[in-house]
Amino acid sequence: MRTKKIPGVLLIALVYVIAVVIGALVFNALWREHLLLRLILADVCATTFVYLSGVSLKNTSVYDPYWSVAPMVILFGLVLYHGQSSAGVVLLLLAVFYWGIRLTANWAYTFKNLDTQDWRYDMFKKRFPRLFQLISYLGINLFPTVIVYLALLPAVYFIEANTVNALTIIGFAISVGSATVQLVADLQMHRLRNVESNRTAFIRTGLWKYSRHPNYLGEILMWWGVYVMMLSSLPNLWYLCIGAVANTLMFLFISIPMADKRNRSIREGFEQYRKETRNLLPLRKSARE
Repeated sequence: MRTKKIPGVLLIALVYVIAVVIGALVFNALWREHLLLRLILADVCATTFVYLSGVSLKNTSVYDPYWSVAPMVILFGLVLYHGQSSAGVVLLLLAVFYWGIRLTANWAYTFKNLDTQDWRYDMFKKRFPRLFQLISYLGINLFPTVIVYLALLPAVYFIEANTVNALTIIGFAISVGSATVQLVADLQMHRLRNVESNRTAFIRTGLWKYSRHPNYLGEILMWWGVYVMMLSSLPNLWYLCIGAVANTLMFLFISIPMADKRNRSIREGFEQYRKETRNLLPLRKSARE
């Protein structure tokens, strides 16, 4: 069973169903507390269950779909909780579900089996065997949960608003456009992997010609789009950009450096490619840069 894809996906799906139930029970049990406190505690409890499931299944990648699944569950649950909606909220849900379903589908497509996990987790386990479970819980599971929670705050407040205007449409377009950039980037990468037998080869066509991480660019801009949607009705909450900022910094200073370091070590010619391209923006890089 561990070496088969479909049973692994179904088992992880069951883990997430139980995690949603746990989160809902915690949220309802704290009905006297502030909404934001209820959300984060429910989120942490659900994350902890997913972490423990990963420990039980000996695969830290059990957490990987949480990044895309949790926002859809949380926002849809909040719409039901408030019992009201608006054109702006419908646009918000459309953008988040388009992004979330696509990203989750991409995870399912690339998932191999329960004996395989993200290369970064294997690296941490090899370097810090005694501290790995602590790193896994705090760094691999809880840290992304907190980042996503912060990025979701604008959406949490926006759900209670009943405004839709030109800025709402702009934010929606940014989020949907960003998710589409991710879709195109991933399809181009999958196309290479399907025809290239050399596993150390890297893509230099399409969006990847001038940007080393167009998929990360899409992930960053997705949450800035949600933030812009919130600004369209609640400009006084401008400081909630903290989530989009934290998400951006995570990719700039953690995800991108780690990916580039690994690619430099396993892919011939990658260093030259790095010098010729930008981290994110797919713009031609001049020889002087």
